[in-house]
Amino acid sequence: MNRESGHRDSREKRKASIDLNCDLGESFGAYTLGRDAEILPYVTSANIACGFHAGDPSVMQRTVKLALEAGTAIGAHPGLPDLAGFGRRTIDVSASEVYAMTVYQIGALDAFVRAEGGTLKHVKPHGALYNMAAARADLAEAIAEAVYRVNPALALFGLANSELTRAAGRIGLRVAHEAFADRGYLADGSLMPRGLPGALIVDAKTAAARVVRIALEGRVNAPDGGDVEMRADTICLHGDGEHALAFARHIVEACQTAGVRVKPFA
Repeated sequence: MNRESGHRDSREKRKASIDLNCDLGESFGAYTLGRDAEILPYVTSANIACGFHAGDPSVMQRTVKLALEAGTAIGAHPGLPDLAGFGRRTIDVSASEVYAMTVYQIGALDAFVRAEGGTLKHVKPHGALYNMAAARADLAEAIAEAVYRVNPALALFGLANSELTRAAGRIGLRVAHEAFADRGYLADGSLMPRGLPGALIVDAKTAAARVVRIALEGRVNAPDGGDVEMRADTICLHGDGEHALAFARHIVEACQTAGVRVKPFA
């Protein structure tokens, strides 16, 4: 084997793996959302809500324990202060407010992780905050700076090729470019607004095939029938989705069949 073919084989091996992350800990008080304990064995990274868009101290503690028992990497999932809207409504916030609320929420979850003997591994913004930071450089910089100042060893998960991942790279954080198993994409690589037809993928086999294609080819289907280039280190599965558990099972099985290793983001 010559040197060039050896390098090519090495690159192919690296591509044949993917992190599967899931948004968890999004229950609140007497209200239960998602099937966290059942999903955790299938995913490799858990993004745990920090009390602003969902979650409360008891839910945070319980979800951290479940994730540690499952051996799943734990990340903070900060969102906008919008329990009624589940953090999916756009709120007019400044960069300084986003910085402060991100530090606050990372610190809260990190305390629970440390108290249970674990280590926080990453941060992934939620919902509207995620989408806003993907498009606005000032908010992306605020989140990246907040993560870096709390702990520069943390990874930052963000929409592939977005302002958020670019800001994380500039400040020196480890970056996980993220794609979605259960969301539709526009031709420019952005997520389809939830109100549009095809924005939410409801078929588990379709979602699983998409994950395998992203992992192996770095491409995803667009509504016009073409392909969108999609570099991804991690794939998101929404834990509050009706079919989340079935999706998780199908994705892991499809990856195993295709020779794609599902493992935590390194």
